[in-house]
Amino acid sequence: MHIHILGICGTFMGGLAALAREAGHRVTGCDANVYPPMSDQLRALGIELTEGFGADQLALKPDLFVIGNVVTRGEKFPLMEAILDAGLAYTSGPQWLSDHVLQGRHVLAVAGTHGKTSTTSMLAWILEHAGLQPGFLVGGVPQNFGVSARLGAGASFVIEADEYDTAFFDKRSKFVHYRPRTAVLNNLEFDHADIFADLAAIETQFHHLVRTVPAQGRIVVNAREEALQRVLSRGCWSELQRFGARKEEPGALRARGEPQAFDVLRGSLKVARVEWALYGEHNQLNALAAIAAAEHVGVTPEQSAAALAEFKNVRRRMELRGEVGQIKVYDDFAHHPTAIRTTVNGLRRRIAPIERILAIFEPRSNTMKLGAMKAQLPWALEEADLSFCNQQGLDWDAKDTLAPLGAQAIVGADVDALVAAVIKQAKPGDHLLCMSNGGFGGIHEKLLAALAVK
Repeated sequence: MHIHILGICGTFMGGLAALAREAGHRVTGCDANVYPPMSDQLRALGIELTEGFGADQLALKPDLFVIGNVVTRGEKFPLMEAILDAGLAYTSGPQWLSDHVLQGRHVLAVAGTHGKTSTTSMLAWILEHAGLQPGFLVGGVPQNFGVSARLGAGASFVIEADEYDTAFFDKRSKFVHYRPRTAVLNNLEFDHADIFADLAAIETQFHHLVRTVPAQGRIVVNAREEALQRVLSRGCWSELQRFGARKEEPGALRARGEPQAFDVLRGSLKVARVEWALYGEHNQLNALAAIAAAEHVGVTPEQSAAALAEFKNVRRRMELRGEVGQIKVYDDFAHHPTAIRTTVNGLRRRIAPIERILAIFEPRSNTMKLGAMKAQLPWALEEADLSFCNQQGLDWDAKDTLAPLGAQAIVGADVDALVAAVIKQAKPGDHLLCMSNGGFGGIHEKLLAALAVK
């Protein structure tokens, strides 16, 4: 089969393309921005890429068009209009994945506002370490594998289950297509303000996911999350495994000890001990979720703990990009206020008390651009010594929003202005923590270059 993918350079669609190619299909695709590293990865797989969404791509005559959720109706996407006018076959990315990859597999789906990529990567690595040869599709690049997706030779398939909408013609969340036997509900907060009116609307989508899990399936749920308890109160027909309880709870998994070295308890019984390289309570909770999910396919907590000792995390998760003059520059994907706060806290707990954190961020997600959660930013950044925000592309005033932080907050008109402001303040021993769900205008390289000539 020849498939042509619209929006192929997105993380999800690029992973789907890699799976389709591995399965033996001819794959071509297009996107508005065909650039490295995704373009290089796809071309290395023999996938022909076209810049833009021109209607002339109908001449490729694929058997099926697979439509990414970046595509909308109208003049920006003449190829989509041509497909509709010609009555040609098309489907969404999640639906194609369900029909051609997930059918007949034991799907383990990881959902949640935060930690999906890290937890999915942990779970895939645990199953790999146990010899189960899982397939996986992750919204990042797990360093234990070096690729974001593969078919796998085993019966299980681990997938990052996003609540964002499927396509312009299917406004359900992507994850309702995956039909998991094991579903992880990691956490739930308001996000994606461009498509969801409020938290209740997202809870409804999460319950749609719950409805798809079979009676013999397992739902792994964070015991601390009130929103998830509301979701499950609407109806639950599967085995429930809770994790993260703050006190002893029969059958639930919880942690005892520091995030870098902790015992895993089921009720009062110790079932494993995790000693690994990751920091932060959020990663401790992610580990508990992965352990509980892996147990559903026969991997013991002890085996999971052994795998996690060798886990290398995902690129762009507190990734050290370089060090100049005793000043470290990190890259992190955090963009929601809760994720920013968690990331800053995780770094704070691993550095010396006298060392400073300079938090450098851009409100780039649709939710943050709309200003839906801007009031939470001072709370998110309160543990940083200095905070630097990129004003570029925002319709709201970042300086006013960050006023509660006083002189600790500095706003730049664009990335270059931000770099200049950071360099003026940085001194040996500082940690420059760059946070964005995009490329942030190459700020990491710009900071390292500027520090080298300071």
